[in-house]
Amino acid sequence: MRNKYIVAYDIAEPRRLRNVYNLMCGYGNSIQYSIFSCELSGKEKMILITELFEIIKPSEDSILIIDLGSDKKHSKIETLGIKKIQKERKSIIL
Repeated sequence: MRNKYIVAYDIAEPRRLRNVYNLMCGYGNSIQYSIFSCELSGKEKMILITELFEIIKPSEDSILIIDLGSDKKHSKIETLGIKKIQKERKSIIL
């Protein structure tokens, strides 16, 4: 089963920020600066967390992962102002 997640991050150092951004592009769609929407299985979520911990410095950086659940009918993201168009992802290669 896949759940929808919001992943938001605040990374203190530009190189780590770029590395986290590049990693997140492989897992989801950017919906704001430093905020991604992802649909992940439990295994994919654990792999993502492991890969993020390899990049970040926990004493300086922060990552927030919000589980929106698996019910796509009730899980939606609303925006105010300019909407960023989300690209449809076809697949994930692990």
